[in-house]
Amino acid sequence: ATTDGGAGAGTAVFPSIDIANGAPSGVSAPNTIVLGWSDNRAGLDNEQAYLSYSANRGASYSPATAVSTAGDRANQPAVAIAPNATKVYVTYNAWHQDGQTTTANARPSEGVVLSGTPGGTLTEVNRGASGDARGSSANSLTAEFLGDYNYAVASDTYGSTVWNDVRNATDCPAVDAFRQSLANGSPIPRPSPCQTPPIGFGDTEIF
Repeated sequence: ATTDGGAGAGTAVFPSIDIANGAPSGVSAPNTIVLGWSDNRAGLDNEQAYLSYSANRGASYSPATAVSTAGDRANQPAVAIAPNATKVYVTYNAWHQDGQTTTANARPSEGVVLSGTPGGTLTEVNRGASGDARGSSANSLTAEFLGDYNYAVASDTYGSTVWNDVRNATDCPAVDAFRQSLANGSPIPRPSPCQTPPIGFGDTEIF
């Protein structure tokens, strides 16, 4: 797909890991490890975020459990576990367009935050405003740019998450045509990105 943000079959994208280390002193640290990633084992265009836990310092892990909200094509999840292992937090980008071979259609996406008990049910606690991922860009203009700065941290009393957000990004037809030409194997000259104040192309933010 030309602008598909999903993982390849069986491929974990940007795995994230955290450990309940008993911070700040480390005394009585449970050393529970949480590992998060996304893949499409449930089928193409059905990417989900998965978590797995270790209670023995990584010697073995629990089976992978899908935690993302139904209907989200979850990508690049970040995870955090409280130092005392009582709470876990996850953030990811949710995509709502199947893989496609054209850049002419919108690519709606938003950030999602979940929280819950390790090994238990995670609840959606925040869903950001949706935007068009075509309005994001790597420096070369050749591809969208989302997810790399998703992150999560946790204390015993709260969690904090950040995610890439395109709610204020504007699609640029000239860049769409450029990216399509690359996918078609007939590159056209790299365009100047569109700008429409006060928002514009490439306005990817951290929320």
